[in-house]
Amino acid sequence: MIKLLSHLSYVAIASPDVEASVEFYTTQVGLTEVARENGNVYLRCWGDYYAYSVVVVPGDEPTLATMAWRTTSAEALEEAAKRIEAAGIAGEWLDDVPQIGRAYRFAGPWGHSMTLHWDVTRHRASGFDASIYPDRPERRSKVAGAPRQLDHVTIATSDVDAFADWYNEVLGFRIMAKTILDEAPISVFSVLTTNEKSHDLGVVLDGSTRTGRINHFAFWVDTREELLIAADVLMENGYPIEYGPSIHGIGEQTFLYYREPSSLRIELNTGGYRNYVPDWEPNIWKPSLGSNNFYRNGTMPMSMTESFPAADGPSATEEGVPDEIREALFNPYAKQGRG
Repeated sequence: MIKLLSHLSYVAIASPDVEASVEFYTTQVGLTEVARENGNVYLRCWGDYYAYSVVVVPGDEPTLATMAWRTTSAEALEEAAKRIEAAGIAGEWLDDVPQIGRAYRFAGPWGHSMTLHWDVTRHRASGFDASIYPDRPERRSKVAGAPRQLDHVTIATSDVDAFADWYNEVLGFRIMAKTILDEAPISVFSVLTTNEKSHDLGVVLDGSTRTGRINHFAFWVDTREELLIAADVLMENGYPIEYGPSIHGIGEQTFLYYREPSSLRIELNTGGYRNYVPDWEPNIWKPSLGSNNFYRNGTMPMSMTESFPAADGPSATEEGVPDEIREALFNPYAKQGRG
């Protein structure tokens, strides 16, 4: 079977105040603004190989406008579109995506917009911004702890297993692991990948009735020390840390979560393992095993259960749930030693 997708290439996120979000990404995160078009602002990390990796678009509330994956070839792009439509999803071909050109965009069964493309514009800085190292598209950012590149996106959905199965069967995402409640056989989290990373697509359980929501998106920094410096600098500049630094059990990445001005959650991560096993069977974790917190020595704040845009809360999947697991369904990492 042809391998369809290679990696996450960019995320487009909506912000009620584009200028405030862009200011934060450029001055606090360390991204570079590269273009503006039709109200959209295009940003890149210093190590991104393509023209941009984050697009901030105007919107009434923080949300995911689209998440984009590059295919493995032009032929793979055509094949992916055929498989999506054979699965009953009607997408559309776009001919004018900036710096990309032709792309295929669709909304998946749970309402998340995804953009697939093959063509890209490769970035190579010149003059002062050029790196002395041939493998780097530009010199390192001057902002302390600035990410090297975009890493992954984590969305929210009402059926974690069904979501993972659809993206595995239709687009070839590998399902790497999932978390099932200690209290009941309910999947609350899963990770999928298109390559050797533990994940470039995460899925958390969404108890609301609103579709297409995002929990966070993540950047990569080279070292744990850079992540800790980023946390230090954010705190010094008045931006609180929501969760971390710590290490996830699933994936084994060191993580740090914080918010941008729109309230959307951002993660910095580093470390973790690589997995090249072609016939990998997903591992099953329990919250008590440390799926979210490798050290099992804390609790995850309730704020981390918030996804975007705002919704009606954990009602849909709670219906008929016994009282003894209701709290665990809302935040499975709220007990000491889990989160």
